[in-house]
Amino acid sequence: MTPPTATTPAYRRLSVTERRRQLLGAALSLFAQHAPEDVSLDDVAEVAGVSRPLVYRYFPGGKQQLYEAALRSAADELELCFGEPPAGPPTERLARVLTRYLAFVDEHDAGFSALLRGGSVVETSRTTSIVDEVRRVAAEQILLHLGRPDPGPRLRMTARTWIASVEAASLIWLDEGKRPPADELRDWLVDQLIGLLAVTAASDEETAGVVAGILRLETADSPVGRLARQVVPVVSEAAHLL
Repeated sequence: MTPPTATTPAYRRLSVTERRRQLLGAALSLFAQHAPEDVSLDDVAEVAGVSRPLVYRYFPGGKQQLYEAALRSAADELELCFGEPPAGPPTERLARVLTRYLAFVDEHDAGFSALLRGGSVVETSRTTSIVDEVRRVAAEQILLHLGRPDPGPRLRMTARTWIASVEAASLIWLDEGKRPPADELRDWLVDQLIGLLAVTAASDEETAGVVAGILRLETADSPVGRLARQVVPVVSEAAHLL
């Protein structure tokens, strides 16, 4: 594997915190472009502009320890994507969350794909736990935006199902050469959540209350309003089945 050109031209003395941050940054740049098993400590050292023994000094557990630390750093960054002030229509908030999430996917590309697909030779219970934590944080944030931080089983399952759908769509998006454009994918994913909530609301009183609360906050120009204008003609065509 030919690593990217090193951005640090020569060794210079840094504090422990600065050096660790530098090495993690170099590792993340490589894991973002290559599957973990295709990245070596020599690659990381070259990109960071340091010696291989120096990498070992900070990560004596070798590539496995470095990968887990880099993954933890990336997970922390990804979790920040889900933070959004609780103001304005909920679907507009979720659209902003997805904009940041898809930007993260776009930036990390192959590394994101390798992470979620699993099967890497450096995958362990610890790396799996880190990924699961991101999913848990995502679900908690989505439920907060829906006004139900402690939901019942049907609503919780709906939120988790949607997150799984977002992950799957992100991987397919990468496979398809990042088509359609990210903003179209974002809008489609928001529409999917609206649809899932509507279907669940038909048989779950709690979710019906959530949907009613969302609709009171939405506007004609919000994703719900846009989706309603698109769906009403389709429903009208199917009215003869009732």
